Amino acid sequence: MAERKPRKDAERNRAAVLAAADELFARCTRPEDVTMADVAAAAGVGKGTLFRAYGDRTGLIRALYAARLEPVARAVEEGPPPLGPATDPRLRVPALLDALLCFKLDHRHLALALEGDGSDSPYRAEHYGYWHSLLKTVLDRVPGFDDDGFAAHALLAAVRADLVEHLADGGAPREELRAQLARYVARVLGSPAPTGGQGGAAR
Repeated sequence: MAERKPRKDAERNRAAVLAAADELFARCTRPEDVTMADVAAAAGVGKGTLFRAYGDRTGLIRALYAARLEPVARAVEEGPPPLGPATDPRLRVPALLDALLCFKLDHRHLALALEGDGSDSPYRAEHYGYWHSLLKTVLDRVPGFDDDGFAAHALLAAVRADLVEHLADGGAPREELRAQLARYVARVLGSPAPTGGQGGAAR
């Protein structure tokens, strides 16, 4: 039983760190202002614990981003329509992008921190590669639509965190942003514009 305590402590520390980082990014004015020292203090752990667990600030942000995105990724991999793999690709493409838009609206500063940390090109990030590959695969299944990868890049550009932040800060309502994205995707796919103003599942 004694061997289980460190594992439980590590799990508890991880939950505390992610919750603290989540709150700090949600409340911050600028994502770059959130430091490892801030997260450690808010979580009640030492800075050394953070660096051992995540390597650096970017590693922590990536871990938090992956944890918060996990329900969406699970729905994409094995869920029912409109996100799940059994969905008609002409419906799945707008649903995937709508889910990403909603996620970035809900986690604006976290997404900005990850996409703008300056450590590398955002296009080389693991999460970007995942969504680009997935979107290209779905686009390849759309009848009469042959994507060499460019369309997937162009569609993902419409939900970049900096663009989402710019539009949301400019006062664009959430549902209007979703409706605009749905209309844009419909034009790209050459399909009828959706009714009801939304391209994915209701949120």
